[in-house]
Amino acid sequence: MMIDSPIDLDLTINSGQTSQPPWTLTDDCYSNAVMLDGKPTVFKVKQSGDCLDFNLDDEKAVSKVKYIFDLDYDLNKFYKYLDNQPELSEMSGFCKGLRLFLAHDPFECIISSICSANNSIKRWTKSVSDIKRKWGNHHENYCMFPQSNVLAKAYLDDEEEFNSSEIQDIASCENNLKNCGVGYRAPYMRRASEMFTDEIHLSEIFKMSYDEAFETMLEVPGVGPKVADCILLYGFNFREAFPSDVWIKRIVSHLYFDGKDISVAKVREFGMEEFGKNAGYVQLYMFHYARMSGLMKKLKK
Repeated sequence: MMIDSPIDLDLTINSGQTSQPPWTLTDDCYSNAVMLDGKPTVFKVKQSGDCLDFNLDDEKAVSKVKYIFDLDYDLNKFYKYLDNQPELSEMSGFCKGLRLFLAHDPFECIISSICSANNSIKRWTKSVSDIKRKWGNHHENYCMFPQSNVLAKAYLDDEEEFNSSEIQDIASCENNLKNCGVGYRAPYMRRASEMFTDEIHLSEIFKMSYDEAFETMLEVPGVGPKVADCILLYGFNFREAFPSDVWIKRIVSHLYFDGKDISVAKVREFGMEEFGKNAGYVQLYMFHYARMSGLMKKLKK
């Protein structure tokens, strides 16, 4: 089924958004297993001109894939918004077709975002893929992300696995979080899994105001303001979130504050006030514009 909504599928899926690792690519077709009516369903999408070709025509499946790739969002209207802002006017030309890549499993986004902190895209996506392979349910050639109650019982490291199992050689231990390359984040991930099993219901986050949801996320171990905003933007579709780190700070400082040294907290506040409901998209475009235009290299010096 053709969905007539402009998108650059490669750019969107591989943009490093912490909703999930990139989908599996086979012969120009991206695919993944997505829960639909409580059952895993294989979604396949491919680029067709400027639009998206989807393997299913079921109404609920189409609605779900439109949500994941944010296909109901009016990109042309957003481009006009960018073009009318002198500081942002070049961005649409470098990021044409880039859309939000929203989580089909918000809990996966929470763990992915915690894993992404002080980490490369390549490393955190591999770690999350390893978690899916070790503890997730398998459907055809795909692995679902484990539910929070499953991950809450995962061993932290080789030593804990060795002491709590019948394994005779510690070198054989591999079913633990640190074996997935998450390092110091392992206890954060397990505690987060416990919290979203016993204390916080994912469905309630969608009903909260942004401020309430932000404060709730800050209660989760391993979640600071930047990670909280990533979770809210990519996991729960709070578009006023403006994830801010040292790179966004440098870009905003260059574009709006004549290169002055300003705090990351100030940048986050500025982004939310300046861009409103466009904040999440502006941040996404701002970061990729800096990477693709050469601004990032200039700001490294």
